Parts: sequence; C-alpha cells; structure tokens
Amino acid sequence: MSKSTPWRALWRLPLLVLALVASLGVAQFALAQADPDREAATAVPALDADAWRQIKSGETGPNYRDSRFDSNFNLINASGETWRQLRERWVSPFGVIAVVGMIVVIALFYLMVGRKKLDEPRTGRKLLRWSLVVRSLHWTVATLFILLALTGLNLAYGKAVFRPIFGDGFWAAMMSGTKLIHNYLGPLFGILLVILLLRLLAHNIPRRHDLEWFAKGGGLVGKGHPDAGFANAGEKVWYWLLATAGIAVIVSGLVLDFPNYGQGRDTMQWANIIHAVGAFGLTAVALGHIYIGTLGTEGSFEGMATGYVDETWAKEHHNLWYEEVKDQAVPEEQLAAGRSSAQRDEPAPRSG
Repeated sequence: MSKSTPWRALWRLPLLVLALVASLGVAQFALAQADPDREAATAVPALDADAWRQIKSGETGPNYRDSRFDSNFNLINASGETWRQLRERWVSPFGVIAVVGMIVVIALFYLMVGRKKLDEPRTGRKLLRWSLVVRSLHWTVATLFILLALTGLNLAYGKAVFRPIFGDGFWAAMMSGTKLIHNYLGPLFGILLVILLLRLLAHNIPRRHDLEWFAKGGGLVGKGHPDAGFANAGEKVWYWLLATAGIAVIVSGLVLDFPNYGQGRDTMQWANIIHAVGAFGLTAVALGHIYIGTLGTEGSFEGMATGYVDETWAKEHHNLWYEEVKDQAVPEEQLAAGRSSAQRDEPAPRSG
C-alpha cells in the first residue's frame, strides 16, 4: 500500500462527518430513552410511593398478585424495578454505543487506511481453504446471525423508533413478526453455531506465534506479515468470543424462549440482561469481522465464496498454513475446466 493512500481518501471525509453526526444523534436518542421515570409514567401511571411501600413490605392483593403457579412474587416487585433501571440506564445505551461506535471506527479506518491489497501479483494457482460443508455451515450461521441481530435490535429499540412514525397498528404487527422470527430462529442458530465451532476447533487453538501477530497489529505495525497458521490470532479471538459470549447468549436465549421449566422471575430478568449485553457486543464485533472478510481485505471473501484462495493471499496472510499445503496448489484454469465439465455432465431436465 502506498503512502499516498490516506490523501486519495480525503474526498471521503464528508461521509465520515455525516456518520459521526448521525451517531451522535442516535446516541442522544438512546440516552433520552434511558429515562426510567418517563417510561414508568406510561407503563404504570398509577405507581406511586405508597404502592412501592406496599410492594416492598410483601403485601399482596388482587392488583399485585403473580398469576404464575406456586409463585412467591408480586406482579410488580422491587427486583423488576431494579431490572428495568439496569436495562434502561445501562444496557440500552451500551447497545447503541457498541454498534454505532463500531460502524464509526470501521468508516474511519477505511477512510484513513483503505483496503488491504495484496503486496504481490496473484499467481493464478489456487489452494482449497474451505470445504463445501464448512462454507454451507458458515453462510447459514451468518444469515441466521444477521436476522437475529436485526430482529434483536428491533425488539430493543423498535418501540421508540417505529411506533411514533407508523403508529400502533403497524408497530404491533411488526413486533409480532419480529418476536416470532427471533424466538424460532434462535434455537436453530444455537445448534448450528455449536456444530460450526466444533468443526473449526482444531484450527483455533492458541499458539505462541499468535503473540507476535498481536504485537504487529496483524501486519499494520512494522514491515512484513506476522506468522499465522490456518487461522490468525484475530480470527482466533473471534472464534473464542463466539465460543464463550456466543454460548452465553444462546443459553440465556433458551431460558427466555422456554419459560415453562421452573425458572423464576429473577432468573428470567438476569437472562435478559446477559442476553442483551452479549448480543450487542457480538453484533459490534461481527461488523468488524464482516468488514475484514469483505471490503477490508483483498481475496478474503472469495475464499469463503468459492472455497479456494490464491497462493499469494495464502502466503501473505497465512504463511505457516501455506507451507503445509503449497504442494496442493491447482491452476485456476484446471478448476474452471473441472466446473465446466461437471455442468456438462449434469442430466438435462425432463420436459413436460
């Protein structure tokens, strides 16, 4: 990459300014929504100091009794108010700051650094990196992740964004569909993610050379590319985030999805907090993963799209893996001929 790249990107600075202004507006909007007293005035307008004293003293009555079987809680209780305060004052603003903040960071990085192109010309010889099974799992999990992220953001902020614009009827129908999609696709995402994590475990064991990769910032600091095996240190961090925070999001989501297994109200409230914080954090990091794997790095997307990468890409980004498999490189023409032959050998569709 030449030293003049940042100067060629100066025309994009107005876009960055617009992104920063938009992010500030969204942040202010989220902070405005974080006023629990304003929400309480709409949700429970009759709730006053006397009512809270009655609730905290343990008194029950027809207006406060929980309808769940064998429950020791009031329908309105102090733990619920604690959960609401935590959610509105901390979790909701955190989600906006994490997601919008990552978008701003990515935009800034792209404007100032640009796309990471290959240092050497492509050789035209390809190495198989991802099998069809792994690619199918990856794209299925990625699609489900995006759907769950979008519906999750709608569940978190849709009431404040869409209800004032479209009215109660549209908002209610949209939220009903959103909940169905989120609740039914969540368990499927969890199952497939665990399968994908198990399939990729052997490639993501931490190694000593990963420390050097971090020290060089993945190749941004110093000269040359740091050593990397099949997965570099950054990819391993993403893997273990999915294997830890991702599993926590899945488990907490199942607790929320199936409230009929004896879990109490307090358990549901903490599951909601864990689920939201983990999901917001993973969504933010996923934006970085998507950027690096598509626009940010030349040759990365085609590896997951076709399964093959060019020798030059493998040598520059995963040199240790390249040394292990370089004898398996296949000319691009041979792969194209093989695909054409396979298409010709397919049986023609029957008419009528």
